[in-house]
Amino acid sequence: MSSEPGGQGLASTGRVSRLGDLDYAPAPESAAIVSIADAYGLYIDGHFTDPERHESFATLNPATAAPLARVARASAADVDAAVQAARRALPAWSALPGAERAKYLFRISRIIQERQRELAVLETLDNGKPIRETRDVDIPLAAGHFFYYAGWADKLAFAGFGPDPRPRGVAGQIIPWNFPLLMAAWKLAPALAAGNTCVLKPAETTPLSALALADILEQAELPAGVVNIVTGDGATGADLVDHPGIDKLAFTGSTEVGRQIQRRLAARGLPLTLELGGKGANIVFDDAPLDEAIEGIIDGIFFNQGHVCCAGSRLLVHEGVADEVLRRLRRRVDQLRVGDPLDKNTDVGAINSAAQLARIGELVAAGEAEGATRYTSACPLPAAGYWFAPTVFTDVAPAHRIAREEIFGPVLAVMTFRTPEEAVAKANDTTYGLACGVWSEKGSRTLWVAQRLRAGVVWANAYNRFDPASPFGGVRESGFGREGGRHGLEAYLDV
Repeated sequence: MSSEPGGQGLASTGRVSRLGDLDYAPAPESAAIVSIADAYGLYIDGHFTDPERHESFATLNPATAAPLARVARASAADVDAAVQAARRALPAWSALPGAERAKYLFRISRIIQERQRELAVLETLDNGKPIRETRDVDIPLAAGHFFYYAGWADKLAFAGFGPDPRPRGVAGQIIPWNFPLLMAAWKLAPALAAGNTCVLKPAETTPLSALALADILEQAELPAGVVNIVTGDGATGADLVDHPGIDKLAFTGSTEVGRQIQRRLAARGLPLTLELGGKGANIVFDDAPLDEAIEGIIDGIFFNQGHVCCAGSRLLVHEGVADEVLRRLRRRVDQLRVGDPLDKNTDVGAINSAAQLARIGELVAAGEAEGATRYTSACPLPAAGYWFAPTVFTDVAPAHRIAREEIFGPVLAVMTFRTPEEAVAKANDTTYGLACGVWSEKGSRTLWVAQRLRAGVVWANAYNRFDPASPFGGVRESGFGREGGRHGLEAYLDV
């Protein structure tokens, strides 16, 4: 077993972040708490396979571009073995009384909580997001989802989907790289509570927390085959989508891949849920509490480096307060600390991959070429790894690519409006429909706007607020179906 190369990583440079007259000395979380194996196999039928039996690929630390481990690339035969294992486990698992299934979910939740510090560091190493986000958001919410759905396991008849709901069967689940462990919990917890068995395929660039979850499932003594985890690239995901032995598929990822999956499954009548991209609008009215709104704007676009499907990547601000909002926003952007994700002072971590960094750079260049005005933080960026400084575009037209395409990075496009009607029209001028935020002191105005926004989630005087009991999902090109809350059970029940 070996630790992540580089030990303390970027914090060892001793770089000091500056905020006004305050100096922030490095406050790194130790990477030594995590033991990362040199190579990992697949988790099928309750045990890990020999990694030497498989082709493999390297998973990298985005903050340094250094390899963390070799991970198995599952073949079509491996995917078949995982599906068959889930099929064998289905009768016994679905026949368990809900209260018995709940015991396993409660146990998984408790173990995640007990291993929270380790999991937070592992997620940060593999994903690049700041440790304070994995520590305070990702891992607690992952544990919370297992805990919440454990409570539903023996109450399915009262969930509103009929008196005798039954599990779908074997669920294929494909998750993205922006919230690896949390997305695994979003998928697995309701499926297991409803009596399904699962084959989970994590993203190619962030497989390590899913593999750590496999170890947690073993520690919780979950019956063999109930959850199987196959790592790999897009070809592995396609093998899972095309497998005739799955009874339901759930996918979170890009809109383009979601379209491909929907086309492939159209003739099969397979139950499908898709949570895809977004181009969320954060709408700030002239009576908004500006101090809170600025923090909501910052959180909406720079949380997780903008790697968030529901990111508030479009700011619509009333022209009466636009100058003041932009003045405060630029000042706040300059205060963001970019650097070592393991440093507890870091606000913005590393971009997840070289490919994503190139995508961000392409769209930013397009924004400048189309005439928008770019403001980028002058913060120093580390020499190694994948980094992009927080960026704000003004003078943005609704037709600009940066106002229409999902950038999935720390880039904000700002537009103005005069009336609530214009704000709604501009917010809805997108092919997406995942999330929006409304900032106003008038509850009547907030409700009027929210009722007219074409989005699955609308936050009022807040942004990026999640709870296991609250449903989440989109409309139009942001997908369909809901995850979280009572609604999240429906996709995994045959009703």
